[in-house]
Amino acid sequence: MTKHSRKRNIHLHVMVTADELVAIRERMAEAGTTNTGAFIRKMALNGFVLNVDLSPVQELVSLQRRCAANINQVAIHANTYGVYPSEISALQNDYAALWKQVNDVLKQLSAVTAL
Repeated sequence: MTKHSRKRNIHLHVMVTADELVAIRERMAEAGTTNTGAFIRKMALNGFVLNVDLSPVQELVSLQRRCAANINQVAIHANTYGVYPSEISALQNDYAALWKQVNDVLKQLSAVTAL
């Protein structure tokens, strides 16, 4: 059979790392196939790539960091000039609750993007 009479006559070369090759072979085993070319072709044509815009999450994390810095400034001011300890405690509790929610969202996004 000559190269011109083949249905697929264009060669496509892809370089992968050893870890990527192991992962590809694991996926092939899960799919029950041993033909690497057929598997890669099937995934490239029918698979999907999840592209998630995380810029809003990055902004949220930035705001969290600024909030933490503000709490530290309040604590310094409170230690220097005095304020009601209950106010500081309330700020800390609110921040801890907020951070827990942000952390939960980040974990969920991480799980989605790991697919």
